[in-house]
Amino acid sequence: MWMQEQSRYENTGYVALWGLLFAAPLITLYVRTMNDSSVAFNWQEVFMVWRQFAVYLLLFLVHNFILAPLLIYRHKRWLYALLTLCMISIFTIYQCNRRPDFKHHQRPPMELRESHEPRPMDDAFEQKDFEHVPPPFEEHDMHGEKPQIHREKRDVPPIFVGQHDIVAIVILILMCGMNLGVKLYFKSRNDQKKLKQLENENLQQQLEYLKYQINPHFFMNTLNNIHALVDIDPEKAKDTILELSKMMRFVLYEGNKEGVPLSKEFEFIRTYIHLMRLRYTNKVKIIINMPKILVDKQIPPLMLITFIENAFKHGISYQHESFIDIKVEINDKLFFSCRNSKADTPNEEKGGVGLANVKKRLNLLYDNNYTLNIQDGTDVYNVELTIPL
Repeated sequence: MWMQEQSRYENTGYVALWGLLFAAPLITLYVRTMNDSSVAFNWQEVFMVWRQFAVYLLLFLVHNFILAPLLIYRHKRWLYALLTLCMISIFTIYQCNRRPDFKHHQRPPMELRESHEPRPMDDAFEQKDFEHVPPPFEEHDMHGEKPQIHREKRDVPPIFVGQHDIVAIVILILMCGMNLGVKLYFKSRNDQKKLKQLENENLQQQLEYLKYQINPHFFMNTLNNIHALVDIDPEKAKDTILELSKMMRFVLYEGNKEGVPLSKEFEFIRTYIHLMRLRYTNKVKIIINMPKILVDKQIPPLMLITFIENAFKHGISYQHESFIDIKVEINDKLFFSCRNSKADTPNEEKGGVGLANVKKRLNLLYDNNYTLNIQDGTDVYNVELTIPL
């Protein structure tokens, strides 16, 4: 589709340019007739210019649709060079055959041009007064012979190529070069669009892959929590299943979108934290500070939950008091902070897929336009994230 659009723009430009060239003689002659009443509108002059333009137009069409694609799209350099050289050679022969015949029409030498060339006649004299004018003085050498006067060769064009022919060939070469430049420009634009499309498709595939990794990883931990609650408190397990259904609904309907409203993302976080509270005792202190009145902004789904999940996974101790402090501030950007204590015996579960994937998502979505600061202290683990809205 892009190729057809680029080709349409290119051909439209060519039609407009050649239309202006063919209209130029008409406009020029029309202006002359308007400015000078003694000048008549002569179609022969226009047709003479159009015939020359028609030759260039034919060669341009051959180069544009046959020769140039060999170099630009098929990369056949030698074939293009050979065929272009043949085209220029044929054009040169054509120009030479159209050249006027100077063999029987030579200008007199400079020594005699003053006397033989006609000059304007004065009104007081008639042509007959000059009939008896003696011939110009002729110099003789010592032996009485006339000196030979050498004709200047510059008055006679070269055998093969004249000045007019050289100019025509140069115009043809410049026309081919211009045609190549225009085609290279449109091809580079098309290549850039294709590259950008491939990059976007690759980005979407990577994001979808990361989402599909995050979602099973998250629900795996949640199901483990429900499994633990079944034996400890069946009623809490039922509440956990209800909360889990809300979260699954969010992931099902919102997780595939590029962005979700802040209100839905924060509701999902609160639901997850409420689910996690059902599992732990009062020894775990959880502080949530998120704004209730939110601006109409969006955020990539499941972006912040990974850091909170990591805090519950690695920062909660069943034997000692633990804390998780979550804070969100919103202005032009979103500032997220999650601080948690570190368990005496860290969770040795293999994987760490969620945290690694969220870093990849940040790089893909925001490039360098975000800030992620992770401080892994002896007793406290702190994450600070700033992203644009």
